Amino acid sequence: MLLRAWLDITAGWLPAFPQQRSLRRAVHLALGTLCAFGRRTLSRAICAVGLQHVDWSAEYRLFARCHWHLESLFQPILQKALPFCFDRYLAVALDDTRLHKTGRKIRSAFYQRDPLSPKFRVNLMFGLRFLQMSLLLPLYRCQPQSARALPIRFVEVPAVKKPGKNASPEERLAWKQKTKELNLSTRSVENIHGVRGSLDAAGAADRILLIVGDNSFCNRTHFRAEYDRTELIVRARRNLKLCRRAPLEGRRFYDSTKFTPLDVFQDHCIPWRKAKIFHGGRWRMLRYKDVTNVYWQSGAGTKPLRLLVLARIPYFVPGRKRKAYRDPAFLLTTDLRATARQLLQPYFDRWQIEVNHREEKDTLGVGQAQVRSLQSVPRQPAFAVAAYSALLLAGLIAFGPERNHNYEPLPKWRRDAKRPSCLDLLTVLRKEMVENPELLKPFGIHPDWNSLGKAAAA
Repeated sequence: MLLRAWLDITAGWLPAFPQQRSLRRAVHLALGTLCAFGRRTLSRAICAVGLQHVDWSAEYRLFARCHWHLESLFQPILQKALPFCFDRYLAVALDDTRLHKTGRKIRSAFYQRDPLSPKFRVNLMFGLRFLQMSLLLPLYRCQPQSARALPIRFVEVPAVKKPGKNASPEERLAWKQKTKELNLSTRSVENIHGVRGSLDAAGAADRILLIVGDNSFCNRTHFRAEYDRTELIVRARRNLKLCRRAPLEGRRFYDSTKFTPLDVFQDHCIPWRKAKIFHGGRWRMLRYKDVTNVYWQSGAGTKPLRLLVLARIPYFVPGRKRKAYRDPAFLLTTDLRATARQLLQPYFDRWQIEVNHREEKDTLGVGQAQVRSLQSVPRQPAFAVAAYSALLLAGLIAFGPERNHNYEPLPKWRRDAKRPSCLDLLTVLRKEMVENPELLKPFGIHPDWNSLGKAAAA
């Protein structure tokens, strides 16, 4: 049963809260956030679980005043998800996302680049910036299913406020120093160390953490940081200046001959190799080039790196006879020992974190709650993401990775779906909440279809 599995996961939230009643309040707020219709505000979450006729102030104080830790919400999810990871490497996707906000009294909101703006014009948006880390579950090792990403971190990364035009030179210098210490890269390195500690606490101290990121994380901060049992693989620019080690008889460390990843792609002397990966619903052969012991002088310094160059992947465009080809990909990694397949497969699985972003914003309305206190602004979205991650894991535990008879029949135009979506899981969760009220009595919840419907009008 999906509801029973979800309650079993959220029972592990007890160490995060100071009292049992705080846990009960968090559980019924998490259920209301998942099952409410329309905008996911706190008032609709309260109405979705039938608590609209009691005092509502404690629900808001749970985020504004109660002392609890965000990382503790994801710890039971991480611990129960480890049996779905069969490799020695635990791949974790890393990406940032933005939430639109309109309230001018939210201190951490700022103007930033809109990721949906076209390439020929950069647009701005006002909102919050969060860093998300998702554990990639290789479900294709057992069944022909795509990987599933489970969020295990959702941390706000605000920008440092720039001083006004009348600020003193000391204030401007302090602002520049603070922007170097509190930015997206430094916060991501800090959270990578935190995830490594969470894995050790979950009993995975003997497994290697593999961080998979896009081009925004290919910088000096990440490659020069010291990691423990952690490797990094990110996408690099095609014009990155790389080199080899200089001959040992000289005093130079870096060779004077520079080359770029694009040069490696165009070099016919470097042979193409093949690896079998799971992508697009089936196993495919991928061509790549592997160059080890390269150095990025301005980035990683004296740390040896490994360059993986992926060939153009063909695909069919409807209405055309000729194949189209995607651009080649260039990857830099700190791992010099793993096989290419162990590194390339998580890179293709990283796309699942984009699925997380879409479901969190479109389906669950993360960021729509109207809160503005200093503690509520980063806590409430992370709390909703933790409830969503527990829902995905509960679906795997209860029903498996496939979309089977436990879910509602699909409409005629979607009969080819092979795995359940977030909407499928929410439909089953709402149904089981109404049919099994005895499971929710310890939390003071008495849901029915009327209360769920009335929540949309709150």
